[in-house]
Amino acid sequence: MPQKINIDQVAELARLNLKSGERAKLAADLERILTYVDQLQGINTDHVTPTSHTLALENVFRPDAVVPSKIRDAVLQHAPKSEGAYFKVPKVIGDVS
Repeated sequence: MPQKINIDQVAELARLNLKSGERAKLAADLERILTYVDQLQGINTDHVTPTSHTLALENVFRPDAVVPSKIRDAVLQHAPKSEGAYFKVPKVIGDVS
């Protein structure tokens, strides 16, 4: 059985502003997901050949060309903070040593 989920911590890390009803729904959804993952962990896959992709993949290349963005400025106008052509977001990961 999965550990008890701290929804406040998850919401803070994901930068979500949740209402109380949303917190309860998210907690229930995450509990179901983690229970399902626990079930998957119990499946014996010793007889399954490892794969890197479920489908045969083939790259389809196109010429690499710089094109002007038609929506960048409109999108950046709605960002809480931006700097030049970039979104400015708060640091979410501490120093890693």
